[in-house]
Amino acid sequence: MPSRPARAPRPRASAVLALALDAALVVAFAAIGRASHHDGGTGVLGEGGIGLATTAWPFLAALLVGWLASGAWRRPAAPLRTGVPVWLVTVVGGMLLRTVSGQGTALPFVVVATLALLALLVGWRIVATLVRGGSERRPRTVGS
Repeated sequence: MPSRPARAPRPRASAVLALALDAALVVAFAAIGRASHHDGGTGVLGEGGIGLATTAWPFLAALLVGWLASGAWRRPAAPLRTGVPVWLVTVVGGMLLRTVSGQGTALPFVVVATLALLALLVGWRIVATLVRGGSERRPRTVGS
């Protein structure tokens, strides 16, 4: 009797994990930026412990919009179908929210944020696709 293939994570579980990973990577991006530029003796969290939240919230809010706009929960690990739209909305929306909230959007920051978030938000999806051994369009079949 052939053995049953291991079950893939339920779609909801994989979407929740993917969203949590995206959010953690956005927070890590903000923390690294704060550690590089805002450590005036107050550390990564900043004055009163809200510095990291102040830096991260525009990108986290835009990340959620990107997830909703792209339907990311359907194929959360797809680099092109999900990763690219989530990344673009996160960068553009994050920069717009930073602007309206009075935070800086100097050109060097925009370039670094764009490239870093590309590497983080699309990069993990590419790695996951390579580890799965397939393209995002071709479903894996038993025995392949």
